[in-house]
Amino acid sequence: VLLLVNGERMVSSCSCSDEPFRFHDCPGQARILCEVLEQYRKLETIQAPGTLDGGDVLMVANHFLIGISERTNPTGAEQLSRIVEKYGNTFSTVEVGAGLHFKSSVNYLGQNHILVTQAFRNHQALSRYDKIIVDRKEEYAANALWINDHLLIPSGFPRTREKLSRLGQKIIELNMSEIQKMDGGLTCLSIRF
Repeated sequence: VLLLVNGERMVSSCSCSDEPFRFHDCPGQARILCEVLEQYRKLETIQAPGTLDGGDVLMVANHFLIGISERTNPTGAEQLSRIVEKYGNTFSTVEVGAGLHFKSSVNYLGQNHILVTQAFRNHQALSRYDKIIVDRKEEYAANALWINDHLLIPSGFPRTREKLSRLGQKIIELNMSEIQKMDGGLTCLSIRF
């Protein structure tokens, strides 16, 4: 996972989880990626036994929401919280419970709006945000991206699109059917540098 903090620092984590089939090449891949990115940014790392998955970290202005999940443990979240605080940011941790990642259920849409699934509609850590709640039958649509005042959303979720259209932002629908078969989403496919 690589996260940009305050436009100048990056947080690197490649603490290989209990999924060896997915992460067996992780240290080598991380080393290569870090060598390239160190040319542009100072890197900070999450150390084992901490684990951190980018899908569990949502940045809203200078506040980080850090999901505790199967892939991000409390030790990794605690390390990230120290790093973001060091650069003047704040954080909250959020228990994810069921689901792959935090950002499978919660995403920032700009202008204090978040898109959430039913499971997170009343979560205390999200009380300061204006929520757009995804219908249960369209929960996959919660995995959306706000980039340069455009909303990227998966196609095939008309109720969610209708709710998002009220924000007045340009919406780009993308066919995610093949990615969805593997439990992937738009946030899984993004590198924001």
